[in-house]
Amino acid sequence: MSQPPKPNLADLRVEIDRIDAAMHELLIERGRVIDQLIEIKTRQGGGSAFRPAREASMMRAIAERHRGRLPLDTVESIWRVIISTFTYIQAPYSVHIDVSGDDARMRDSARFHFGFTVPCVQHVGAADVIRAVGGSGGDLGMFALDGGPGAGAWWTRLVPADAPKIIARLPFVERTDHPAGLPAFVISKPLVDGGAREVVLESVTLDRWRADVPGAMGQIGAEVIGSAANGMGLSLLVARPGNIPADAVSEALRSAGGADVRATEVGAHADRFDASALRKRAN
Repeated sequence: MSQPPKPNLADLRVEIDRIDAAMHELLIERGRVIDQLIEIKTRQGGGSAFRPAREASMMRAIAERHRGRLPLDTVESIWRVIISTFTYIQAPYSVHIDVSGDDARMRDSARFHFGFTVPCVQHVGAADVIRAVGGSGGDLGMFALDGGPGAGAWWTRLVPADAPKIIARLPFVERTDHPAGLPAFVISKPLVDGGAREVVLESVTLDRWRADVPGAMGQIGAEVIGSAANGMGLSLLVARPGNIPADAVSEALRSAGGADVRATEVGAHADRFDASALRKRAN
């Protein structure tokens, strides 16, 4: 039995053109669905276009099903731009970024995750980003985990009930050679729904540092990710699992000898997805 002829270069280019046209048509179709979504939300009185929990679920599924020669970096970036741009179409917003530290990496990260359609506004310091988001009509803010040089206890600015809150930690798909690997928080005005709560962040005030604090946090699966002196003693930024009681951090610190412990939630985000497990599986 004769074998079917192998495709030549011209055949493969035709196939590529067919696939490209199909992908473009699917994006146009996605836009029509977003038009319907906008109409429904308008009839229902609006609501936030940001859905961090859904975004995390989508990115996790994309990373898990990816295969082949195309780098995961490219796939992740394409979908991040698709998600961010269609969110912008629903409700235009800007991303306010802090460039007081590693400004090149911050700009790269902002463009990797939000693309070029979403306006990007530069600020100097996490405090300025928080202020800009708080005074906006629905913008996002982005800054490094440490808040940038000299930021101090920046997380205390998120304590008031109507202040912006952390809604995401980037990058979500974690790997050592991530092209936009600068660890960063994303903030927005408080979300009514749609937030991811696998990790909850709390601003904690103590009278002073104690050597038992890291151990006490470790026992409940929590971690101190920021600390700075303030007028009332010591301020900590603590990340805890979202499935433990809300008072678990305060109780653990009191058991470690902490006096006058006060803890206030300042945001939450999804668990990061470790892509190294996918590489091991592929190999």
